[in-house]
This record gives sequence, structure tokens and C-alpha cells, in this order.
Amino acid sequence: MQMSAKSQHQNVLLAVLGFAVAVLIVALIGFFTLGKTNEIIQGEVEVGEYRVSCKLPARVVEIRVKEGDYVHKGDTLAILEIPEANAQEKVAQSTEAATQALSDLTEEGTRREAVESAYQLVQQAKAAADVARKTRDRMQNLYNEGVTSQQKRDEATAAWEVAVAHENSMKSQYELAKNGAREKQKEASRQQVNAAKNAVNVVRSVLKETVQVAAVDGEVSDIYPKEGELVGMGSPIMSISIMKDMWGTFNVREDKLSGLKIGDEFTAFSPAFNKSLKMRVYEIKDEGSYAVWKATKSNGQYDLKTFEVKAHPINPFDGLRPGMSLVVKDPKK
Repeated sequence: MQMSAKSQHQNVLLAVLGFAVAVLIVALIGFFTLGKTNEIIQGEVEVGEYRVSCKLPARVVEIRVKEGDYVHKGDTLAILEIPEANAQEKVAQSTEAATQALSDLTEEGTRREAVESAYQLVQQAKAAADVARKTRDRMQNLYNEGVTSQQKRDEATAAWEVAVAHENSMKSQYELAKNGAREKQKEASRQQVNAAKNAVNVVRSVLKETVQVAAVDGEVSDIYPKEGELVGMGSPIMSISIMKDMWGTFNVREDKLSGLKIGDEFTAFSPAFNKSLKMRVYEIKDEGSYAVWKATKSNGQYDLKTFEVKAHPINPFDGLRPGMSLVVKDPKK
């Protein structure tokens, strides 16, 4: 009986010792394997982008591309309509022609034919101003009644103001032709011609905004308005992704930077293609106070900042797109 009790005691000790050894082995395995596993840093692919917009309020007449289309520099993207600019171009062209004609008459002197011609131009300008005034009054009444828009009223007012200025200019030129022109008057007339030409050029430059073209090669990522809608001054019409301008962005805690600096190269993995690619760091930027890892213990710990690391792919492959994940195990390898 004593041997049996002693044997049982030894068996218990062996069992306890075996359990302790097993726990120790598991702890050692965890220390040498799990404890040394590299922490994964995940980022994503990004590309440059620019927005297509109009310098003036306009209506979208036609959109010639769709989201996902690849466009080349100079391709037509959209056709817009700026009614006020179209009307101003016609008025400016008429003013230029009439001013040039009266300037020629001023240069020639006070021939009877010249005076008569100048008088006729004054009458035409006066008639045009009268029509513009009536149109303005009618549009003002319609606007007051809520029938027409403020834009239409403003367009009519602008056209009337231009017509009145044209009429006054013609009257001045008529007086010059009637009374004879001295050299200073001739110079003033020539300046009026130049001013009229400049006005035409300004309106034409505005009209160029009616045809929106691609500034660089890229992919149409977003289209905002629909055909027929109005867009405000400077409002985006569409966004173009510049696929050739590609980089990866990673948010890295500073203790994981491992001495990484601008110009360093590392390998990233693309889960979408199950491929690796080399990348070169070109920017490391502090994310600011909102991205600080706060210490949870007061003894021996400290806050850690997060840095935004950007890197260009050295050997990009076809198919990489914005938003795709990039995984890095050790940015120094």
C-alpha cells in the first residue's frame, strides 16, 4: 500500500512537471514566432486629378463622353451655351464695323458723302438702342410678374447698355465727320477702333468656353451635371483622372518607419493582381495632431505620431487603378 501511494505521488508530480514543460514550450514558440511577425502596413493606389469647369455660368448642351472613357489632350468633352456671350459678340462685331467705318470717314475729312453716311449710321444705332430698350422693359415686366428668369432680364439689360454706348459712339463720330477732324480727333477715332476690336476679342475668348476640351490625357472619373442643366461660374463639369500620374499612399506610425527616408525603395504587394512592385518614396509628411497614437500607460510609454508616406511605383503594371490596396510587410526591404 505504501509503494502504491508513493507511485501515485510520483505520477502526479510527473504530470504537473509535464504540463509545466508544455506551457513553457508553447510560450517559447509564441515568443520566437508570433512575437517576431512583421506588422503589415496597408495603403492604396492614388492618381492625379483635375476638374473641367467653365469660367462663366452656362447651360450644358451636350456631353460627348461618359464615365470610364479614356480621353486624349484636345478631345472635346462637352458643349456649353452662354446666351449672353452670343448676343454680346453680335453687338461687338457691329460696333467694330461701324466704328471702323466712321474712323475711315474721319480720316477722309468732311466730304458731303461722308457726313451723310455718318448720319445714317447714327440713325441705325439709335433704332437698335430703341429696340434694345423696349426688349429690356418687356423682360423687366415679365420678371416682375415671375414669368421669366433673372438671367434673361440681366441679358436684356446688358444688351440695351451696349446698344446705348454704341449709339453715343456713333453720335460722336458723326459730329467729328460733320465738323471736320483734327489730328487729335483722328487719333481718338483710331483708339475707338482698337477698343472695339479688343471688345470683340474678349467676347470671342469667352465663347471659347462653350467648347470644353481635355487639357491632358486621362480617364473620365466623374460627370456632375446632366445635359440641359445650368452650371455656375467655376462649377465642375467633370473630373479627369490622370492615370500616368500614379502613386501609393501609406499611413505609418512613426515607430514603424524604420528609418525610412525620401528616395528609399521598398516592395509592395498588390492583392488584386497577386503581384509585387517596387516603389520609391518621394514624400513623408506628418499627419498632424489628429492622427497621434496616445500612450495608454504613464510608465515607460509615449505618444506616437502617424506619417503619410507617398511613393511612386518604379515598375507599374497594367491594370492598377485608384483605390486598389497595397500591402507592405517591411518598408525597409
